[in-house]
Amino acid sequence: MKFDVVTLFPEFFDSPLACGLLRIARQKGAIQIRLTNPRDYAAEGKVDDYQFGGGAGMVLKPDPLTRTLHRLAKGGARVIYFTPKGQPLRQSLVRELTRHKHLVLVCGRYKGIDERATTLSDPLEISIGDYVLAGGEIAALALIEATSRLLPGVMGNLDSAETDSLENGLLEAPIYTRPAVFKKMEVPAVLRSGNHRAIADWRRRESLALTLRKRPDLISDAIFSKNDLSILLEVLDGNQDARL
Repeated sequence: MKFDVVTLFPEFFDSPLACGLLRIARQKGAIQIRLTNPRDYAAEGKVDDYQFGGGAGMVLKPDPLTRTLHRLAKGGARVIYFTPKGQPLRQSLVRELTRHKHLVLVCGRYKGIDERATTLSDPLEISIGDYVLAGGEIAALALIEATSRLLPGVMGNLDSAETDSLENGLLEAPIYTRPAVFKKMEVPAVLRSGNHRAIADWRRRESLALTLRKRPDLISDAIFSKNDLSILLEVLDGNQDARL
């Protein structure tokens, strides 16, 4: 999978791309990442200007960015622009994006990007949360890592990714490792029983209860069995603070 990142600060990516999962993915050839600075396509290196109509904050000019995207976004590449106006980056969208062979990620800066540049490039607009950052670089890293870890050969065991929180629309059940007792707190006996069916049932119950308690907004998008609904009713009976 190929990522072209359009950023005014390519050096921002030096350390994150050189460690952990992204380093491994690049070494294996599962992903290719190229960083492009739109200043290289700007007259005299000027990429921003004051906005028409007045107001604080500089705006990225349309011509350098348009030239950059014209060079990068060829052969069916999907352009993505990170903005608070975009749709939330959810796991379902991450999985959908792994079907693309080439993503062009546009990192905004300053007040934003001239509207004409986004109109011409027709990007998929994505938001990573209802807050404001100085630029789109952190969002680009989040998307690159989220998609890369789902690609074949990147993770040692893909089953690990498939059981993560949000992968099935719910939060993951609590997890434990040795020792069996830590500061007088014991690992649930069922997890040490060797009964795989009982363990699976426990994890499903805990996942449903945890989601209902901490992220009830996820419940509306999940698909439930009759047994799941019974569990949810039991949780609601014992948790008056939970809200569907």
